[in-house]
Amino acid sequence: MADILASHGSSRPGALPPSRTEAVLEAIKHAILTGEFKPGQALVEAELAERLGISKTPVREALKTLAGSGLVVMLPYKGVTVRAVDEELARAVYDMRLLLEPVAAGRSTLSSHALQEAHAALDAADRAEDAADRSLANRAFHRALYAGCGNPLLVKTLDELRDQTALVSSAAWARQPSWEQEAREHREILAAAEVGDSRQVRALMRGHISAFVARNFPESEAE
Repeated sequence: MADILASHGSSRPGALPPSRTEAVLEAIKHAILTGEFKPGQALVEAELAERLGISKTPVREALKTLAGSGLVVMLPYKGVTVRAVDEELARAVYDMRLLLEPVAAGRSTLSSHALQEAHAALDAADRAEDAADRSLANRAFHRALYAGCGNPLLVKTLDELRDQTALVSSAAWARQPSWEQEAREHREILAAAEVGDSRQVRALMRGHISAFVARNFPESEAE
């Protein structure tokens, strides 16, 4: 995990280096999404700080951010634990996505939103070395398709689901790898977006989200 912290602490050429808290945040997130930190596992500030070789302050701030994004649960007097993925969580996250994301992606297509980031995210997902990197690249792809919808509140709502979606997808892929199928579906959606077919984008996105739930959480498949 210290190696991951070091990698997140280094900047890309021409980019500002992340803050210490951001680097700690990404390191802990990566450990959660790869399963290094197990569902229900306690995350103790002092232990994480010692493991990462840093003070407790950036760890504390990172854990607060992760609690806000839904990757950890923070309870008074009980501390912080990694959030478990269950049918209830999958249903809540994917119901929201099913209601909002096809609409947002369709509107983004109508606005002729640039798709370079979507292509880059697909390439990153194909090159990913673990479930965490693939899940985050997957979310970057989806964001690239809905970010141009023209409704900041809609974008904000979907953004707030990104980490929980990554958590659910990582857990599902660990049980039943299905990335190849999802990558094919992504390329079909992107092809429709590139020709400006918003109706097809909406239909394919809805089918894509529904199919993931049907494969991995069949009892929670949306009506």
